[in-house]
Amino acid sequence: MPSQHIWTEKDQHGEKREVRATKFGGAWRFQSKTVGETEWTYYDFPLLQDLLRLKEIVARKYQRRRASIEDVSSIEKLIEEQGSNE
Repeated sequence: MPSQHIWTEKDQHGEKREVRATKFGGAWRFQSKTVGETEWTYYDFPLLQDLLRLKEIVARKYQRRRASIEDVSSIEKLIEEQGSNE
């Protein structure tokens, strides 16, 4: 069963951006679009800010027993990999 987390944020110019993170088959898939765009942008390597935000969301859901510890640890692993690639 896929696990999906969706949030919106505003960039420095005040434009709203919707981000979706879906975990299916053990792999995370990130996509985003800003207001006015018709197509989603898919990321092979998600932005670090998106990974950190996802970690916050999933950690809160884990505390309420709505997410698994495996989800939290897989996101932490992605953050470590992102840090080592930069």
